[in-house]
Amino acid sequence: MDQNQFGSIITRYEEAQFTVNRQVSAIIRSIVPEEITADQYLMIRYIHRHGRVTSSELAEIFCVAKSSITAIITRLFDKDLIRREPDEKDRRVTYLALTPRGSEIAVYIMAKIQERLSDFIGLFEEEEARVFVESYEKLAKLLSVHEERGGKQA
Repeated sequence: MDQNQFGSIITRYEEAQFTVNRQVSAIIRSIVPEEITADQYLMIRYIHRHGRVTSSELAEIFCVAKSSITAIITRLFDKDLIRREPDEKDRRVTYLALTPRGSEIAVYIMAKIQERLSDFIGLFEEEEARVFVESYEKLAKLLSVHEERGGKQA
């Protein structure tokens, strides 16, 4: 593929990604209860999918400063959505886990988002949906490997 084709594909990808992110964010904001921000929901969802996590892990995964994570975690703790669990072997480590209320909210919001997005994904042919997701997963994996290498090309 020549540079012009690459440029065109990248531009199309960026424009589509911007629109998808903006629209999905709007869907999430319309579903998430008012007392929870979209960022707080993303933390809740991550913790729900991974069980116990540390604030350092969240900072790394979400590419934000640990102080930002601490502020979000404090708000979630104050809302009784997460709990802090000290590590039994290393007192310096504190794990974060969802409370029953946090789990309920996570499950509810994820179901609502799936319901809303299925209206759109359902418009794809089965093969189109499979190829789309596989291609997107491949891009995610390539970007993750790139990040793990410190931003260096293969």
